[in-house]
Amino acid sequence: MTLTQIRAFLAVVQHGGFTAAARALSTSQTTITSQIQTLEQEHGVELFFRRGRRVELSSVGLSFLPLARQIGGLEADATSLLRDSGAFRHGSLKIGAVGPFHVTEMIEAYHVMHPHIHLSVTLGNSELVLRYLDQYACDVGVIAKTFADERYCMWPYARYPVIAFVHASHPFAKRDTIELTELAAQPLLMREPGSTTRKALEDALAQIGAEANIAMEIGSREALREAVARGLGVGTVSKSEYVPDERLRAVRIAGDPVTTHIHVCCLRERRESRLVASFFDAVSALGQPPVVAPAARY
Repeated sequence: MTLTQIRAFLAVVQHGGFTAAARALSTSQTTITSQIQTLEQEHGVELFFRRGRRVELSSVGLSFLPLARQIGGLEADATSLLRDSGAFRHGSLKIGAVGPFHVTEMIEAYHVMHPHIHLSVTLGNSELVLRYLDQYACDVGVIAKTFADERYCMWPYARYPVIAFVHASHPFAKRDTIELTELAAQPLLMREPGSTTRKALEDALAQIGAEANIAMEIGSREALREAVARGLGVGTVSKSEYVPDERLRAVRIAGDPVTTHIHVCCLRERRESRLVASFFDAVSALGQPPVVAPAARY
C-alpha cells in the first residue's frame, strides 16, 4: 500500500468517480484505475462497486475509509510541517460547524493570519461534527455542547441564551418575555434529537417538571423558521442565530433558563498539529487564549 494509492482512493470517494478523481489529481483515469485495482489485488478485496459511470463503496471500502482519511490527514500534517520551513503558504483546513453564525468570524480571523490556506466548512449538528472529527473528515469543529470524552480537546468560546420566536400574529408577539412554563404549553417546532438547542430546552423543562409539547420535528433551521412564519407553531433558537424576519417576532424567555455553549474542538491527539494549532491561535485572538481543560457535560 502506498500514499499514492491512498490519495487515489480518497479522491474517488470525494469526487464520486474515477474520471473526476483523475481530474482533481491532474492525472489520467487509467492511472487512477490502475492504482485502485493494484490496491484491491494486493489485498484480495473489492473497495468499490462499479455501476457504469457510477461507483459505490463496498462494505470493505466503507470500513477502510476512516483509516484512509486518518493517513491522509497525517500526510497533510507532515507536509505542512516540512513545507517552506513550516510557513503556511499552502494547504487546506477543514472545519465542521453547527452553523454559519459563529464560524464565520472565526474563519475571517484565520484568513487574516493565513490568507494562503484554503478553508472549507461543513455544517451539521454537534454529534455529526464530532463524527467528522473521528473520521478525519474535519480538522477542527465548532460545536454547541461539550462531551465528557478524553478523545477531544474542547475550548469554551461563547455562551448564548435560547429565545422563542413566533408568527407576528401570535399572542406572544406583543410581549417582551414569556415564562418557560408558558412556552411548554405551546405547540413547539423542534429540531432533530441531535440538536443542542432542543436538548437544552428539554433539560430546562425537565428541571421544572414539564415536558415539551412537540408539534413537529424539522431537520433544518431554515425549514423550521418557515414553518413558524406560516403559523404552524413556536420555534426556539440560540439568540446569536436568530435571523430577523418581518413575519416573525423574537421573545425572550424570562431569566434566560435555556442556554447554549459554543466550543472549538479537535481530536486531542491532533491538538499540537501545526494546522490545527494555527486555528486555535487565530480564534484566541478574538478573545481569551484557549485552555485545555477536562471536558464536562452540560
